[in-house]
Amino acid sequence: MDIFILSRSISTYLSDDICVLNLEGTEDSDIYFTGDIVQQSSSLAPEIINAERERFSDKKYKHIESLDRLTYRLYKNCKRLENTKSNGKDYLPILRNELKKFRKLQRNWMLTL
Repeated sequence: MDIFILSRSISTYLSDDICVLNLEGTEDSDIYFTGDIVQQSSSLAPEIINAERERFSDKKYKHIESLDRLTYRLYKNCKRLENTKSNGKDYLPILRNELKKFRKLQRNWMLTL
């Protein structure tokens, strides 16, 4: 939940800076990554719940793989947003550190399944 709250706050802060049109009248393509981090972080909790509820190991591992992909994409999108021209990019390392902690917890959790 902390990752979701943090990503939503960062996304809101970044989107205010990035939503301004460029000199050519085009929008900054990085604005889409702000929505991606919110969507991906909101999908983490349901995947964890689905993996724990699943009885069959094949389906359980599909949810675990999906969780791995979500955390990987979330981490990569944070790195992409750090290259934006916004003051909010200073908060992205905080989110990345939380993701690193989550990955460690995720590895231990996977061993218990």
